[in-house]
Amino acid sequence: MAVPKQRMGRIRTRTRRATHDRIDAPSRSVCPQCGEVKLPHRVCSNCGFYKNREVIETE
Repeated sequence: MAVPKQRMGRIRTRTRRATHDRIDAPSRSVCPQCGEVKLPHRVCSNCGFYKNREVIETE
């Protein structure tokens, strides 16, 4: 079984983890009806439209 010859430093470990383990920000899209920023494949919370159909009735 492989055993490391020396202990890896804290800076090296945290630098490696910082580049690979970060969480990316969610992507955004624009609603074609009202122009509001929304999550993709979700009903627009501002106007209630999804795929050019009104799904939720809003005031």
